[in-house]
Amino acid sequence: MAVNVLLVVATLFAASAAASLDLRVQGERWEFLLLAATIVLVLAVNIMMLRRRFSPLQQLIDRVEAIDPAQPADFEAPEQRDAIEEIDRLAASFRRLLGRIEDERRRSGTLVVRAQEEERRRLARDLHDEVNQALTAILLRLEALGHAAPRELLDEVAELKRLVNQAMSELLQLARQLRPTALDDHGLLPAISSQVRRFASQTGISAELTSDGELPPLAPDREIAVYRVAQEALANVARHAAAQHVDVNVRSSDQGVELTVRDDGRGFDVEAPSAGLGLDGMAERARLVGGRLTIDSAPAGGTILRLSLP
Repeated sequence: MAVNVLLVVATLFAASAAASLDLRVQGERWEFLLLAATIVLVLAVNIMMLRRRFSPLQQLIDRVEAIDPAQPADFEAPEQRDAIEEIDRLAASFRRLLGRIEDERRRSGTLVVRAQEEERRRLARDLHDEVNQALTAILLRLEALGHAAPRELLDEVAELKRLVNQAMSELLQLARQLRPTALDDHGLLPAISSQVRRFASQTGISAELTSDGELPPLAPDREIAVYRVAQEALANVARHAAAQHVDVNVRSSDQGVELTVRDDGRGFDVEAPSAGLGLDGMAERARLVGGRLTIDSAPAGGTILRLSLP
């Protein structure tokens, strides 16, 4: 602003000198004022035109600065009928850049998730095939030992057998959580159904699975995403919700597949930090397969978690 004032003053005196105006003369003083008003008016009009011309650039800068790099965003350039070509090119370039960043994030995230699932599959196989076989061998040795052991040791042998059976049961449960065999052998709905039944038996919380429409074949990445979101949602209910009942629904329509997990628990403030709920991880997993995760909850109002896959 100060520079503009200096330019106006300099232009005014330069024009006065060029016109050889003598400010001591009354008539020429009026000519000087008229010249000054004309110059100020021209500069004001020029500034207004420049502001109008470059306002889309400022809007573009504001929208670029408002984008969170950690979150995917659809970038829309400011709409201006008389926007200059360079601004349109800048907006288009930035839009392409965001698209490439999002594609790379999805690609790298998908690779990470696939590596995690492959490691879970390997661990589940090792637990089932190696550790479980070792426990079975111990159980057989204890069974044989029970026949030859003195009577005073029978109770100890029976207790060891009980502990080994308990370890085998917990080991199989852990292996199923790492990689559910039902998902590989029977598909998504039977796997979620098995998960819901296991959740109800372990927690004592009433749980029900319903499905609407015929579920179309899903890519492995999308199938495991739906299963893991349902698994994490039920785990959150067990740990935090203090719920009495949970409804799990899988719906298929022309718009895609939708998973809904609804509980009647104590709920929470969705705007508050949700450390320990794993919501960011579930949302990121949904984004990696082109889906969207939404949470509807309020204190004492229960929670509705919805995963939508178009």
